[in-house]
Amino acid sequence: MQIYRPGKAAFLFIFVTVALDMIALGVMIPVLPKLIVSFEGGDYSSASRMVGFFGIAWAFMQFVFQPVLGALSDRFGRRPVVLLSNLGLGLDYVVMALAPSLGWLFLGRVISGAASASFSTASAYIADITPADKRAARFGMLGGAFGLGFVLGPAIGGYLGQIDLRAPFWCAAGLSLANACYGFFILPESLAPENRAKSFVWKTAHVLGSLRFLSREPALTLLAAALFLSYLAHDSLPSLFVLYTGFRYHWDARTTGEVLALVGIAQTIVAAGLVRPAVKRFGELPTALTGLVCGVIGFVGFAVAGGGGAFVAALPFVALWGLAGPAFQALATRLAGADEQGTLQGAIASLRGVSGMIGPVAYTQILAWEVAGGHNPGGGYGLAAVLLALSLVFTLALGRASVFTRKAA
Repeated sequence: MQIYRPGKAAFLFIFVTVALDMIALGVMIPVLPKLIVSFEGGDYSSASRMVGFFGIAWAFMQFVFQPVLGALSDRFGRRPVVLLSNLGLGLDYVVMALAPSLGWLFLGRVISGAASASFSTASAYIADITPADKRAARFGMLGGAFGLGFVLGPAIGGYLGQIDLRAPFWCAAGLSLANACYGFFILPESLAPENRAKSFVWKTAHVLGSLRFLSREPALTLLAAALFLSYLAHDSLPSLFVLYTGFRYHWDARTTGEVLALVGIAQTIVAAGLVRPAVKRFGELPTALTGLVCGVIGFVGFAVAGGGGAFVAALPFVALWGLAGPAFQALATRLAGADEQGTLQGAIASLRGVSGMIGPVAYTQILAWEVAGGHNPGGGYGLAAVLLALSLVFTLALGRASVFTRKAA
């Protein structure tokens, strides 16, 4: 199926694809750490370390495969990459649902890291079909799909996890396989043959080549540094949220799922409702700066919250941090050609992979040390606030780059 359909129809297709992917991912969030705890005999300190190792494995596979898949999408189109990703994830969730041991569960997590390529490819898809001055708004809407997934996914996962810790994995498998079928029959291709790379270039597809791609001009290097620190701060959320709230506030799977659903609602409001007017009124760079400031406030709130209510009160600030992501993505797409958007998104995803190899270990080891030593937890979220403050410094330096004006055309 070779259909090139720019505009709202194509965007709707990729919106649904990403939403289904995020629901499938979200249903596992409340239960994966708890399943690891069960394999570790209820030992939270040991389970915290294992969650960190799981995060490293997933991120390493992202680091290795995302640049390759991004370059492949530049050469062969976005559609086949998205379809194979969904199919691979669906089969992998079956493996995780059936895992008889921690080793099998770990293997499933490794496979999912290699298979989950559709997120960066979806960003390249949006860049294909959207004029540069409207990309931040579209990326914001795509963030709304992420938020929708986190509204429905954790709530479903928390409910199913009360029945059986493995039930959410079967749900995720069904959603991903259904998404693959949906894409096969409905999803159009966004990258016309004349806009594709003439060949698959390995020197920009492997991880070192992708990092060189990000250093080819100062503005892109500054943006990459700001993104990396932001990603490293973000890793505190999946690494700590379930274990931290379970240990400090004694939340069960259902409560965790419900609060994560609130996070998703807040993220959806910001991404779908606030990004477009903010960028239109202030420009991409000021919008990114505002989001980072809110993120710093939110993570400080997480770190010092003595009760569950105070923790929830900090959630809106973390949600407003979501202003930064779409603005960053729109700025980045201005620095690559039509035949390089997949390579760009793959390179950016490799930064996420690097952060994902560092963050889960750092955050979970901090929590494990705090739990084992009887210390008051919160250091991990404090570290995330510091990292966002550093990202803010690099983003301020972007203001000197002439390619990024207040309202870039």
